[in-house]
Amino acid sequence: MADAEYVTVTPADVLGPLNEVEAKFAPEHLYLSGDRELLRYGPRVSIVGSRRASDEGLKRAGQLARSLVQHHITVVSGLAAGIDRAAHLGALEAEGRTIAVLGTPLDEYYPRENRDLQDEIAAEHLLVSQFPSGYPSMPKNFPMRNRTMALLTDATVIVEAGEKSGTLHQGWEALRLGRLVFLLESVAQNPDLTWPTEMISYGAQVLSRSNLELVIENLPAMTDDLGGIAPEA
Repeated sequence: MADAEYVTVTPADVLGPLNEVEAKFAPEHLYLSGDRELLRYGPRVSIVGSRRASDEGLKRAGQLARSLVQHHITVVSGLAAGIDRAAHLGALEAEGRTIAVLGTPLDEYYPRENRDLQDEIAAEHLLVSQFPSGYPSMPKNFPMRNRTMALLTDATVIVEAGEKSGTLHQGWEALRLGRLVFLLESVAQNPDLTWPTEMISYGAQVLSRSNLELVIENLPAMTDDLGGIAPEA
């Protein structure tokens, strides 16, 4: 991966002209490695959640990814341990498309145990980072990555997250951007959590087995065909 070629684009190259709300936290550049065509078409849905996920959470993430793939939706996640990894693997197992939005430069691996998965996604799917090669890996990178992932996707689904989970950054950012946010029913009904009630009061919706098909069929797509993505000079 360290020697892999990548192209540099701007968010506007991917999404078209950004409005004032989108531009506020948008990165100046995005670095792409892999199939850039995956950013030409929607819908794209983020599946995100805790790194220290429960077995049931991992199972739900994989099942959701497979369901999205069956409807020709690209699964997006952050290639972290836990829910992110399960989402990417679920998409791959279903022979679907997946995009990994990294909190590190493209030529770094974090966590190290996802190295093979990262290389597979770079070769067959798409890696995205807002951090150039040599940029230091710092904790603040990951909330920044979450904001960018919210920007690049049509909807975010939170599968499992604790009270102080970094995943919540993406949920709130997606709502700020006017994107769809869904909480799995298991999260929304967890009596030990306070954040779901607040997030629902701001517009997040509950995703359950009973409404999954309807939600998937009615997902909007920000991008349809932008005529290709031209590398920046």
